[in-house]
Amino acid sequence: MASVSVSHLILFIASLIVAGSVAGTLMTGVDRLGSAIEDESLDVSKQVRTDIEVISDSGSAVYDTNNEGNITLYVKNTGSRNLPPDGTGLDVLVDGQYATDTSLTLLDGDWDTGDVVELQISTTLSPGDHRVKLIMGGDEEVFHFRT
Repeated sequence: MASVSVSHLILFIASLIVAGSVAGTLMTGVDRLGSAIEDESLDVSKQVRTDIEVISDSGSAVYDTNNEGNITLYVKNTGSRNLPPDGTGLDVLVDGQYATDTSLTLLDGDWDTGDVVELQISTTLSPGDHRVKLIMGGDEEVFHFRT
């Protein structure tokens, strides 16, 4: 009888040790998961608060208006957060090609909510239909025009 009690006691102690180590491992994993979810929620919140609109008229001349071969677009910050006034984070694609020669001119001081900027894109376009895609903080805007 005593041998049964001793073996049960050994099994009980071993199961407590295993349960404790599993619980410690699970707590570490849950803590890491919680931190990752918190970080992701901050990124999603930033994306949700970012919104831009191209307010240029696609029927008017937006290309080569000053004989310099530029596309001139007016972009309004319609989101709830202020955007970098230097255009950091703004990706520009013209007809599917990444445009690197771009400049942003602030028209209303900073690029706060409701403010408009003038975007100049230096490129050479042939006559026909074209599109400019702007990507800022997860928000994408497409502007179609004809030269």
